[in-house]
Amino acid sequence: MPLEKIVQEPGRAWALWRISETESELAARVLPYETVPDTLVHPNKRLEYLAGRALVKTIMEKMGLSFQGITKDEFGKPYPEGYDHHLSLSHSYPYVGALLDLNQAVGIDLEQPKDKLFRIAPRVFAPEELHDAGTSLTKHCIYWCAKEALLKVYGKKDLVFSENLLISPFREEMEGEIHGRIIVKDRVSMIPLHYSVYPNFVVVFNQSKKI
Repeated sequence: MPLEKIVQEPGRAWALWRISETESELAARVLPYETVPDTLVHPNKRLEYLAGRALVKTIMEKMGLSFQGITKDEFGKPYPEGYDHHLSLSHSYPYVGALLDLNQAVGIDLEQPKDKLFRIAPRVFAPEELHDAGTSLTKHCIYWCAKEALLKVYGKKDLVFSENLLISPFREEMEGEIHGRIIVKDRVSMIPLHYSVYPNFVVVFNQSKKI
């Protein structure tokens, strides 16, 4: 079964999907509301696109909502068509993650730990973050996912990872809570994050704030 996990909370749900279907099988799940754009030509990217929509459809149906496709705002942030609810998607073939919240901005990121993170980190981590990540590839991946999740919560593309999206040092475990900050000019937004380490990937998403 492709749905690996789904977790529901009041007003939100997140889920993971492992792609095992063919493109035609996934396409059948989301027709007539979604078709793969012609600009996507790589087979795995096409599968990720369709699996992401199939996962969002699954989440929405669990929450009693009707899937009508996904639309995007001017910054490329996704929303479920027909609703003003908040949505975030992430994929790293063959895994896909999605988070839907009825009221609050969300960000989820899923990545597979790869050595290239060691090369990227000095450009995108603050000195304190780089020191705390040390030589752990998994911790580098958690930091990277956390920053991507924060960027998705913010919803725009005009931030510098090493200056505007900051993660407080944390103890690496299989799962846990970490503290993120989005700094825009003189405003600091504190964002609580949750991370989980799986055998082949890491996932990080922002936690629900009580309203």
